Amino acid sequence: MKVNTLILGAGAAGLFCAAHAGPGALVIDHAKRPGDKIRISGGGRCNFTNLDVTAANFISDNPHFAKSALARYSQWDFIDLVSNAGIAWHEKTLGQLFCAGKSQAIIDLLLSMVDRANADLWLETGIERVERTDTGFRALLTRGRDGVVVEAANLVVATGGKSIPKMGATGLAYQIARDFGVPVTDTRPALVPYTFSDGRFAGISGVALPVTARANRGPTFPEAMLCTHRGLSGPAMLQTSSYWREGEAVTIDLSPGTDLAAALKARKAAAGGKPVGTILADHLPARFADLLAGELGLTDNLADWSDARIDDLAARLHGWQVVPTGTEGYRTAEVTLGGVSTEALSSKTMGATDIHGLYFIGECVDVTGWLGGYNFQWAWSSAHAAGTAIAQS
Repeated sequence: MKVNTLILGAGAAGLFCAAHAGPGALVIDHAKRPGDKIRISGGGRCNFTNLDVTAANFISDNPHFAKSALARYSQWDFIDLVSNAGIAWHEKTLGQLFCAGKSQAIIDLLLSMVDRANADLWLETGIERVERTDTGFRALLTRGRDGVVVEAANLVVATGGKSIPKMGATGLAYQIARDFGVPVTDTRPALVPYTFSDGRFAGISGVALPVTARANRGPTFPEAMLCTHRGLSGPAMLQTSSYWREGEAVTIDLSPGTDLAAALKARKAAAGGKPVGTILADHLPARFADLLAGELGLTDNLADWSDARIDDLAARLHGWQVVPTGTEGYRTAEVTLGGVSTEALSSKTMGATDIHGLYFIGECVDVTGWLGGYNFQWAWSSAHAAGTAIAQS
């Protein structure tokens, strides 16, 4: 079978690319349904983009690489697409946009676009081998018990990263890249909860509080932190995990926007006859305050504390540091950090600079967004870049 464009992966990027790649596109996926990660995203409501997308919201060895694709197909373009399709949406916090209904609406939109583009979609299709030919590419596929050979002028790799293997995620994109001599940067789980081997947070699992947090040399994220049986999660922790490295501390302000030193001194002057740990519960969840009281030995009454000691405690709580043992890994990571090196790709077309007709889009590329719709926008933008380049070629 001969096609113009063979697209590997029927996720957000693969489907969107098929809708723009012109006639003769075939999308294949080993899954039973297309867009499974779309379906579960955003608690089932798909956080499909963000109002404030810029290249600064992405991590890459080349921080400028994403600018071209993001500028030529922006969040506003996708918002218009969703709105014109009659899909209701709303903004939550920090510019995050969600479907008002179920995320299936986004999948249905993509499938309708693929259908209008006269592209074909094969599900439950395995990939045995992909190779280069004199005229393009050849893929040996399996459908049921049958083997199928597909020849294509263009090959688009949109198979994602390693995150959430129970949904079928593999490192196939990286293997294909290496087979074709395209470099791949180191990969690791990102947007992933932290684990602590001492189980220090297991007793307060479910407790959440607003914080600001920072890891390594990354930015500070003002979002929620959640204690779990294994460690720390919640948006603030997931965000910092993309910048964290083993053995490093995560710095957390446990009471952002509050001058704890001033508040504790005022309480000392007015009514300091209670243990410090008890008084901290006025500013932190009670169970979390109990944990701190036990770890820091906050058993004596606030009235007995000097102002200098109060200043020291406040500084520790505004700059509380924890050193995670690790993360929950690809099992629960929302995305994969790193991937196909941007040094080998055109930022305008997402095509491999040394292999005509070969494209890499979406999560498999070394462009990783923050939590909050950024990775979906990268899927739309990179897929549009590749699809329109193919259609115009």
